[in-house]
Amino acid sequence: MNGFRKKFFTFFILLFAGLYTAGMTTQDTVSFDILFINGRILDGTGNPWFYADIGIQNGIIAAIGDLKDKSSAKQIINIKGKIICPGFIDSHTHAYDPVTGENVWTGKDEKRFFAPNFISQGVTTVISNQCGYSPLSIKTQREVLTKKGIGPNTVLMIGHNAIRRSILKNDFRRPASPEEIEAMKALVHRAMEDGAGGLSTGLEYVPCIWSTKDEIIALVKEIVPFGGVYQVHERASGLTPMWYVPSRDEPSPPTMLENIIELIQVNKKTGARVIATHIKARGADFWGGSRIINRMITEARNNGIDIWADGYPYTTSGSDGSTVIIPGWALKKPDAASLKTILADPDKKKSLIQDILHNLNWRGGPENILVMEHPDPDLIGKSLAFLAEKWNLSPEEAVIKLQLEGDPEKRGGARLRGFSMAEIDVEAFAAQPWTATCSDAGIALPEDGPVHPRYYGTFPRKIRRYALERKAISLENAVRSSTSLPALIHSLDKRGLLREGFWADIVVFDLEKIKDTATVFEPHQYASGIEYVLVNGTFVVQNGELTWAKPGRVLCPHL
Repeated sequence: MNGFRKKFFTFFILLFAGLYTAGMTTQDTVSFDILFINGRILDGTGNPWFYADIGIQNGIIAAIGDLKDKSSAKQIINIKGKIICPGFIDSHTHAYDPVTGENVWTGKDEKRFFAPNFISQGVTTVISNQCGYSPLSIKTQREVLTKKGIGPNTVLMIGHNAIRRSILKNDFRRPASPEEIEAMKALVHRAMEDGAGGLSTGLEYVPCIWSTKDEIIALVKEIVPFGGVYQVHERASGLTPMWYVPSRDEPSPPTMLENIIELIQVNKKTGARVIATHIKARGADFWGGSRIINRMITEARNNGIDIWADGYPYTTSGSDGSTVIIPGWALKKPDAASLKTILADPDKKKSLIQDILHNLNWRGGPENILVMEHPDPDLIGKSLAFLAEKWNLSPEEAVIKLQLEGDPEKRGGARLRGFSMAEIDVEAFAAQPWTATCSDAGIALPEDGPVHPRYYGTFPRKIRRYALERKAISLENAVRSSTSLPALIHSLDKRGLLREGFWADIVVFDLEKIKDTATVFEPHQYASGIEYVLVNGTFVVQNGELTWAKPGRVLCPHL
């Protein structure tokens, strides 16, 4: 009897499928604006790819399926087995942070509105105004961006740091008063009414270093009625914050673990979705810390906490691009004479060495700190560990020698870059199903000065290095973490998936060629393998070339 039922059920399914297919073939020819044929679709869900065609009409994905014989289009593109997936959504950027009512790019800088370094790597939506930095008027920022036109879509956060400074002025090295908190709450509420996607903060930066958990909870409650997210640059990304100086500051500063605990508590008190943004385990003494952080977040999620993360696929951070190992108190300006005075005082020298050793560890250790610029070209590309051995000095003595004998105009005597994270942690964070992809990048043009390679390479690198080469994450989930996952986290309606009725934010890439080409020494290099990018159905990359069209929109997820 069971066998009969199984055969009957199979017959019924096949019959239904045949009738459905027959119905499809009798339809009239459908016309599209753009028709991609013969693509391998990675739809953003994390499911395996499948062959299909995609028809786009009026900026919307109108149809997905076998469309070749029953469709016409103004433009038919045979992508011959290339990957076609949703446009990448960058969960943490500083793309449009600088744009306010008073500060608007003009002249040659107007090209920045197109955001070429984002578009060229397949990014179709950016979440801007991160780390607590934003204009106070989201309404004005929206109006400027809409008038000027933008390449990718953008969501604008309201910045805690900007709000705190506007209310407390220069008297910010303390907890806010109840009256000041009320004033800050009003600004957050107004920003949400004007279309902000949530509240961002930079708890490692001035002036939010001195904000209390009670202040944060009060402000976060203002975004809850709008469904906004709370996105947090941590109080510390390792065992100490970036501002910590052992010889000057009190012991037991905040750590990354305490930051996660605070995030969980904020969710419990407010119900808001919280994001541990550009998540990392920074400092050689904290490598491997991803294990406990991931466990904390996973257990919290299992217990109903609405907590997520995003991260970038690099072991070097942005601030490491101009690393200064000598503490500020000892080197308020590039002055060899003042440094020599400190070295001549045994007590001051002891404090100096203590702080240098701390900074060396926090930046990844002397073997992971490279010379990027120096008057002597033979030193460029060498590590501090290499130079210390070459000079027969300790690493801390090598740091001092660089200052005394290097570029007198540079703090530290050279431009250094530290690789302060470990691959084991980058991979462990990337592998989590709750970690979205982000770049933590701003907009860059090729003629700009030094920038982090993540400005140009984040999303192709996630695919090439961490999915295809290192196998830390599957290709399907590398795409998911860059598409549907950030769309889910930020409540972006009809984006992040290839679905009929969704906006045509689309990337086509060659799986054999996709790769980041930007390096720490030559960062202004567009990624390879990105063949087509559409934003709202308009080409911003066509045949591998930037079009400089600006079809992006300011998205207000909760309005």
